Amino acid sequence: MRTTFDQLLEAGCHFGHLKRKWNPAMAPYIYMERNGIHIIDLNKTAIKIDEAAEALKNIVKSGRKVLFVSTKKQGQEIVSQKAQEVGMPYVTERWMGGMLTNFPTIRKAVKKMSNIDKMMTDGTFDNISKRERLQITRQREKLEKNLGSIVDLTRLPSALFVVDVMKEHIAVAEANRLGIPVFGIVDTNSNPNNIDFVIPANDDATKSIEVILNAVCSAIKEGLEERKVEKADEEAAAAQAETESGEKVEKQPRESGRRQRVRRATEKKEAEKVAGTEAPVAEEKVEEKAEEKVEVKAEKKAVKKAEKKAEEAPAEETKAE
Repeated sequence: MRTTFDQLLEAGCHFGHLKRKWNPAMAPYIYMERNGIHIIDLNKTAIKIDEAAEALKNIVKSGRKVLFVSTKKQGQEIVSQKAQEVGMPYVTERWMGGMLTNFPTIRKAVKKMSNIDKMMTDGTFDNISKRERLQITRQREKLEKNLGSIVDLTRLPSALFVVDVMKEHIAVAEANRLGIPVFGIVDTNSNPNNIDFVIPANDDATKSIEVILNAVCSAIKEGLEERKVEKADEEAAAAQAETESGEKVEKQPRESGRRQRVRRATEKKEAEKVAGTEAPVAEEKVEEKAEEKVEVKAEKKAVKKAEKKAEEAPAEETKAE
């Protein structure tokens, strides 16, 4: 277990909203009602935190990104701090509509920010009027405020971690539309049906958010470390395979230039000898065939002469009579 019952209890994760504000879909996660306030079952919360942490660990281990979202004041500082520790993108100022569904346009805005940075460094700012310079710097500050935390997000994230599901309903809707899994801290007044990994807990207390984020971010760190180890093992295996193949090539004896020339010369001589022995044999065979043909022709001629004589003999006898 990444979190204990006592830790969650001390952080105040069990406090829900007023009974009249509850969402009936959250009934499986509610333990009881006290003084008109719903109390969340922390045993289920601990189990759900472990499930979400394991899923996030596997996502990060495969080299993908998780986007943290918390625009409410209670979670802004904690989310930005924890996300920076694990090197993940985050949104804490304002969720710009279409940040996921219209991602190419958001990337253009980020590129615009980097172009302004280039203008500042390469000296083009000196050739601009003071008014234009002021406008560009203001634009840069605005972009930095809203998009500075997702500069490294070059493609769509593989998961979304949301602190308040109700407040970030646009982000959740965009993620659902694109099929991105959503991890969310869900209070008793929220709808858990659109969340893939529900963490039932108090989303209004800073300590509650901090405890859950500590567990989640520790799992992400483990995933990143395991990924580094796997990469190192793969590189070592590849290097070992290369060295083994190189040793095999080296073990094969290499002929010197002189030996190669001698070997080629001997092979050439042997080939010539074979050709020389085969040539007279071929000539003898040709002569034998020619003689056989002459003999056959002579026999045919003799046979024809004998036949003619045999035909002429009876004719001469008739004449004599």
